[in-house]
Amino acid sequence: MFDLEGFGHLLLQGTLMTIQLALVSLAFGLVFGLIGAAMKLSRFAILRVLAGIYTALIRGIPELMVILFVYYGGVILLNNLAGWLGYDSYIDVSAFAAGVAALSLTFGAYATEIFRSAIRTVPRNQIEAARAIGMSPGTTFRRILLPQVWRFALPGLGNTFLIILKETALVSVIGLDELMRKTDIAVGYTKEPFTFFLFAALIYLGMTAFVMAVQQRLERRANRGVAGRVTP
Repeated sequence: MFDLEGFGHLLLQGTLMTIQLALVSLAFGLVFGLIGAAMKLSRFAILRVLAGIYTALIRGIPELMVILFVYYGGVILLNNLAGWLGYDSYIDVSAFAAGVAALSLTFGAYATEIFRSAIRTVPRNQIEAARAIGMSPGTTFRRILLPQVWRFALPGLGNTFLIILKETALVSVIGLDELMRKTDIAVGYTKEPFTFFLFAALIYLGMTAFVMAVQQRLERRANRGVAGRVTP
């Protein structure tokens, strides 16, 4: 019988924290990605420039540095803003909030390019036809653009989420009790690094396998009536 020497509950807690961190980061990252894609496709040059700076900076900096900048820089920024507003008490930033912010920004930068490419794949005449029959921009986005963008973007978004899921381990450097930090604590007490790191690796493999299975199911559902179409 596999013996975790009483640390099994710690790894379970860390796993749940990792899942929570990844899912919340995914939700915010999708929003950042959609906003970033809309800015990059905007007719206003200033919005395109700002979105370009955002994606270039985030994708050009190691994720660990993004986490450290958000965690330590966020504390400094919040306290400076609070000081300007006359608030004297010290404001702290939780490791979970900093981790979500950093991973969301990272996911959003990659999702921006994925959504931008997917939106450009949708034939322009479909949007023009929707406007011609009187569809509002919101209805056009919901009924014409979004279903097709979702289908084109799913493979890229799924692969990016797998990367983000594994990068949750980096948040342990700022003290978040996710799977990697809990594993390290167990190793420190038991002096059995191979056993616990191997078990943690199996947990990560299980989570990624589950995400891949969900991704494949979503892709099949999104491509119903499309995958079997014969191209002339």
